[in-house]
Amino acid sequence: MSITPERKTALIKEYARKEGDTGSPEVQVAILSERIANLTEHFKTHSKDNHSRRGLLKLVSQRRSLLDYLKDTDEERYKTLISRLGLRR
Repeated sequence: MSITPERKTALIKEYARKEGDTGSPEVQVAILSERIANLTEHFKTHSKDNHSRRGLLKLVSQRRSLLDYLKDTDEERYKTLISRLGLRR
């Protein structure tokens, strides 16, 4: 259900804006998207796991907030990010 350290490192390298960048909105949204995808797969077999569903909703809300911030500050980066991640919005 959780993201492996190797996968997290790969996501950071792929979406980082510069060397050592782990806090930019792009990196944070990419990591959250990976965690959301993992939880979505989990719910296909564990449909009654409501405690984890609450966590999923929290992750989705956090990702939405980061995307809204990125859209307000730099719309070109926002459009690039949602196209790279395949998010529909």
